[in-house]
Amino acid sequence: MHNELWEKTRESLSALLPITFVVLILNFTIAPMPFSARGLFIIGAAMLVIGMSLFMMGADMALMPIGEHMGQYLSKSGKVGLIVLVCLLMGTMVTITEPDLQVLAKQTPGIPNQVLILAVAAGLGIFLVIAVLRVIFRWNMSVLLSAMFGAALAVGIFVPDEYLSVSFDASGVTTGPFTTPFILALGIGISAVRGGKSSLNDSFGLAAICGIGPIFAIMSLSLFYEPDSTPPDTTAAIEIGTVPGLLSHFAHQIPEYIKEIGVAVAPLIGLLVIFQVFALKLPKPQMIKIGIGLLYTFIGLSIFLSGVSIGFMPAGSYIGQHVGGLDYNWVLIPIGAVVGFFIVLAEPAVHVLIEQIEILTSNIIPRSLLLRGLSISVAAALAVSMARVVYGISIWWFLLPGYAAAIALSFIVPKFFVAIAFDSGAVATGPMTATFVLPFTLGACVTSGGNILLDAFGVIAMVAMMPLVTMQFIGLMYKVKTKGADMEETRAIEGLSAGQAQRVDLGLAARSMYMAEDEDYIDFDETEDV
Repeated sequence: MHNELWEKTRESLSALLPITFVVLILNFTIAPMPFSARGLFIIGAAMLVIGMSLFMMGADMALMPIGEHMGQYLSKSGKVGLIVLVCLLMGTMVTITEPDLQVLAKQTPGIPNQVLILAVAAGLGIFLVIAVLRVIFRWNMSVLLSAMFGAALAVGIFVPDEYLSVSFDASGVTTGPFTTPFILALGIGISAVRGGKSSLNDSFGLAAICGIGPIFAIMSLSLFYEPDSTPPDTTAAIEIGTVPGLLSHFAHQIPEYIKEIGVAVAPLIGLLVIFQVFALKLPKPQMIKIGIGLLYTFIGLSIFLSGVSIGFMPAGSYIGQHVGGLDYNWVLIPIGAVVGFFIVLAEPAVHVLIEQIEILTSNIIPRSLLLRGLSISVAAALAVSMARVVYGISIWWFLLPGYAAAIALSFIVPKFFVAIAFDSGAVATGPMTATFVLPFTLGACVTSGGNILLDAFGVIAMVAMMPLVTMQFIGLMYKVKTKGADMEETRAIEGLSAGQAQRVDLGLAARSMYMAEDEDYIDFDETEDV
């Protein structure tokens, strides 16, 4: 366990150091921050490393196994009514306490915080039901996503422009570090029991479908609330001149985030206890391991959220306000691209998704390729978002062609790449985007004289959309590269060579053995379709 924790710490350092250096370079060049903001940022960066390491350990030990066991039980039950009820409750409860959603609600003027949170949570819960039913009944993902995003864009025509960007932003923040591992694992568990040639393709894609529900939720709220362009207060006046003072400030703020994460973990623990008593009946060693993992998750996410909210949010807002007020504020565009390239590497859910892809495909798709694709995607997204802030360009000019390209590619790209592309868009918009990128964009918009609802909001939507296109292009290149290989229709990933397909089978078998580590829980050969 110590070796694994050290490995997670190394991964966290490599992910967080680049964006930390970028912010410090900006601080010492064109966007100087006061001592208090700079000091809070540095302490926050150190907390992010510790928090991400512990969180990823907890996700491996608890969140993923819980989701997979629940998914397997629901799929084996064959009771559609039970599946609908449980998924609706799980999706809604987990989303209500998603830290990213809390951050977006606090920064969105015009809609009461609790109203926005409850509406978005209900929307995600409903679409989690649809996502799970898609796996069970094997509905075509490309057709389903085309219909859903097409409907969202069509409804968007009748939504006030001020709320269009917020609608798509809500889609991104709901699939954060707490919700995403659970949803990913739920899909893996259900598709593992389903078996068959499409099981690997069906293991992913749930997060993408879930993210559509919040879009319709905010669009519905726009019928009842008038737009309010008053900018939120993202930089509380903090004047601290000493290091002990900075540490004291963190000490006073951290309990609030510990309470917030505690409320987030409580529903999941309650569901686990109910499932354990009445359905799963996992052996004691597994439950102890899951309990330790939940403790890691709780401590890690509390530290991470405290660091990013207390340290990164003021820094993002200060830099955005300063650069947005410059005579040459066009420099926001290249700065946004650099920040985007590195900040996505610091999103915890990104590493959870990539780790699951590595496990299920036995490293056929290189980790470096996936990370590079995501970095390029988010760099392009933030560059475009900064151009919107500087020049006041409507988000429609990007949403329509972006989603049109993503949907068109989904019909020609291997199905597995379609699923991971849409999930990549979901996981790229985590706490780093909500607490650094969004305040950075809001600050730049305010000082450059823009309308925050029209020009600043939508940055999360752009971060969520760009990977849909970029990752599918990678899949298209992969398909072309392997076009001459010996392929069979029964292989889970289109375009794999015979040796590669065998490695995927071994990866799935390893996942099966992992889930049955303490008991003979799964037998894929004897599992029948629901």
